[in-house]
Amino acid sequence: MTSAAMQDEKSMMEQINKSNQINQTQQTVEDINQLSDESIHKLLTTALGRIFQHIDLTFDEMYQVMLIIMQGRCSDAMMGAILTGLRMKGESIDEITASASAMRALAANISPKDCRYMVDIVGTGGDGANLFNVSTAAALVAAAAGAQVAKHGNRGVSTKSGSSDLLEQAGISLTLTPEQAQQCIENQGIGFLFAPNHHSAMRYANPVRRELKARTIFNILGPLTNPAGTPNLVIGVFTAQLCEPLAKVMKNLGARHVMVVGAKDGLDEISLATSTTVAELKDGEISVYEMMPEDAGVESQTLIGLDVDSPAQSLELIRAALSGAETTERAVLKARDMIALNAGAAIYTAGLASNYPNGVSRAQKVIQNGDALIKLDDLAKYTQQLATEA
Repeated sequence: MTSAAMQDEKSMMEQINKSNQINQTQQTVEDINQLSDESIHKLLTTALGRIFQHIDLTFDEMYQVMLIIMQGRCSDAMMGAILTGLRMKGESIDEITASASAMRALAANISPKDCRYMVDIVGTGGDGANLFNVSTAAALVAAAAGAQVAKHGNRGVSTKSGSSDLLEQAGISLTLTPEQAQQCIENQGIGFLFAPNHHSAMRYANPVRRELKARTIFNILGPLTNPAGTPNLVIGVFTAQLCEPLAKVMKNLGARHVMVVGAKDGLDEISLATSTTVAELKDGEISVYEMMPEDAGVESQTLIGLDVDSPAQSLELIRAALSGAETTERAVLKARDMIALNAGAAIYTAGLASNYPNGVSRAQKVIQNGDALIKLDDLAKYTQQLATEA
């Protein structure tokens, strides 16, 4: 056996062992319910002590901690200390993988049918830029290009306009059941998976997140816990330092094709203004590289004019950008380029383009034709109809 083959076999065995570890650990969900309050307190204080010493928790330890948090058995004070301590220490790959696995185990998951090109494009948030909802607009373009988009999102916590804030402004119902959200993906090519409808256990963590008003591991976990189990994703992160670690986490979780992107200017998107770091998981391998807008045939420009103060302002800019109508307004033209850069990544990871530049080119054609705006309006009508049937 060659050294390369031996390395491939070793990598495969490590992946199998990690998958087995995740599956075995998920059997402890009910076990946590059986623990006494005293045992829970001891487990949490022990974990907190390790975190304060900058010692990474094991997969099993972090899985237990997250289950305790997500089942309402952790006080707000303890939760705040753990979340803050993890951020100060820096979350390890095992800690993130375990936390995502725990959230997935407790979620109301769905299984869309006949979705060969399923993808999600989502950001961690927390970049503080308050740009229009780039990933949501890009998701509409990807859907209009033929992808099946399972768009996982929530209301803005550290931003003025979260994805659900925007969609609600556009007339898209957020009251759909998980089953109805699945129908949207199957029949409209795009469905919005409103996090509270799928991750009801987050109700225990959200008050602490709002009180902290700071980035925590939950900013990282949102994109990793899509209820549709989407194998292809574009994940935007608030620091490029997270790109490779999250690509490794997604590999642990069984993802197929993922681009984790973090721009030099701090955006959790592919930036129009500067270089973007990419960690790409494809065919079981992770490659890390830098790219500029020019690499996809788009001219770099400043982000001036792309910031918004409200969901209404974000929607106005997106509708103008997706209309395809001729314009000389700089903000609209910039928004089109920004959307195309990010939608191109979704189209590529979904398997609808052979490479990223081709994905961007396909996105530009969809925007020019106005198909994405039609997709937005059709989705609004469809969800409103479903909401009346609930």
